[in-house]
Amino acid sequence: MKMTKLFTATLLFGALFIGQTAAAQNKMMKQDTKMVGGAEMFPTKNIVENAINSKDHTTLVAAVKAADLVDVLVGKGPFTVFAPTNAAFDKLPKGTVETLVMKENKAQLQTILTYHVVAGNWSAKDISKLIKKGKGKATIKTVSGGTLTAWKKGKAIYITDENANSAMVTIADVMQSNGVIHVIDTVLLPGAKK
Repeated sequence: MKMTKLFTATLLFGALFIGQTAAAQNKMMKQDTKMVGGAEMFPTKNIVENAINSKDHTTLVAAVKAADLVDVLVGKGPFTVFAPTNAAFDKLPKGTVETLVMKENKAQLQTILTYHVVAGNWSAKDISKLIKKGKGKATIKTVSGGTLTAWKKGKAIYITDENANSAMVTIADVMQSNGVIHVIDTVLLPGAKK
């Protein structure tokens, strides 16, 4: 009889422990995810796997596909991506996006998109430290070879392109398996080659 009670108690304790562990893991995963464009972004998925689920990034995803950059952004990385929303693309002059996704403009589209990508995993905290170290501004080299300037206004981080256009980071630190995404409200454009 004692063995049966001990066995039952052990089973109950084990079930309770497993249940608590699963709940803790679920809670931890929930804490690590962020909502972007109505979809939960999972840190276990790569940049492309998450971006395709955001209704706010359909233009960006279509552009990445047209530029043949999907294989790059599903790669090991790590990458930091400043991801413009559909509304950011809508700010561009009418017809710009349609022109850029044409096959004959693929190289230009690749340059623009890789201008939004930085090698490494740069959290908002890391960028803020660079800004502080640079006495209010930090120059960041992009994968395309251009430069971006990061700065802060209050607690908000802004990114300025080579044409003096500024984008505000509206959602920071969307962690990915191969880097991090910072959602921005303006498309960044590289300066003209000299």
